[in-house]
Amino acid sequence: MPDLALLDSLTEIPAADWDALAAPEQAAGRPVDPFTTHRFLLALEASGSTGKGTGWLPKPLVLQQDGQVVAAMPLYVKSHSQGEYIFDHGWAEAFENAGGRYYPKLQAAVPFTPATGRRFLGPDQFRRPLMEGAIGLTQGNALSSLHITFCTAEEAADLAGHLGTLHRVTQQFHWESRGYGDFGDFLADLSSRKRKMIRKERETARAHGLTIRALTGDAITPDHWRAFWTFYQDTGSRKWGRPYLTRKAFDAFHATMRDDILLILAFDGNRPVAGALNFIGRDTLYGRYWGCIADYPCLHFELCYYQAIDWALAHGLTRVEAGAQGEHKLARGYLPAETHSLHWIADPGFRAAVDRYLQAERRAVDEEIEVLTAYGPFRRGGDQE
Repeated sequence: MPDLALLDSLTEIPAADWDALAAPEQAAGRPVDPFTTHRFLLALEASGSTGKGTGWLPKPLVLQQDGQVVAAMPLYVKSHSQGEYIFDHGWAEAFENAGGRYYPKLQAAVPFTPATGRRFLGPDQFRRPLMEGAIGLTQGNALSSLHITFCTAEEAADLAGHLGTLHRVTQQFHWESRGYGDFGDFLADLSSRKRKMIRKERETARAHGLTIRALTGDAITPDHWRAFWTFYQDTGSRKWGRPYLTRKAFDAFHATMRDDILLILAFDGNRPVAGALNFIGRDTLYGRYWGCIADYPCLHFELCYYQAIDWALAHGLTRVEAGAQGEHKLARGYLPAETHSLHWIADPGFRAAVDRYLQAERRAVDEEIEVLTAYGPFRRGGDQE
């Protein structure tokens, strides 16, 4: 049987060993997504974005067999529920109102990153040993709960119900190519009204007279990061109260991940005035952060949605994930898609209450996805253009 080991830092495992489990496909190209790679998680840790005092204490969980690491999980001890995007604030409040202690808890996740990806790294046969090990840690340390967020549908289907594990279904809005060659093909697939709306928004954004540049790799300079940090601070302060990432995180991204990054900037002359940060996967472009230092109507839609679609199509990507929430994305070609998480709760009575809630929530999410998809922007068979 494999041995379970709880590490205190990603620095305790070589990048090659971790990535052989997290992204073995990158030996032949890009990883499916860059977020569970050693370089991404270590950038968060080394920059102080995770670690002591942040509420995200790294505790990578590994399974070892015959001296080799055979499976792993990006695991954190959480002292709050910030930066998760599949939120359990209501659960925490209910449990503590009933006299319980919800925090700390264990979280298997990529911090601040609402993107679906593998959370059980390594061969599928080690999923259950990892899950059982994480549950054992939860019980052994008298923690309230274990949460595996934005796991894959396959992981959720395999582990739902195992040792009382609960399955939660939520939703995001994703854009997918239907074989489009360019943005014009995408527009042609929309209803006349939505096509006109998008054209008008793009014209409004262009009318500001800004120059838009899509930058990746060595084309991104320290000046670009300094500008984007200003954008990010403004958005982070307004949305979360304080930015999740430190300034050093962007330096770490540049040092080890600039080829995984697409930075779309808008310039007024030589001065950057707005930007959108994306990460590049094998088939998917992941939109993460946006900011602007002045009010430019429709520029948010242009940089975050339409430029992302343009770039994805030009580079052979078939999907754009623009982050959490936002029904306004529907009219712009981003349709609802299920996201999954797994939850193990120590207290049997509270676990039963959460289970009832999740069953009702799932029915509501299923209905909402069906309704929203029906109201999507695409042409229907009988539409007259």
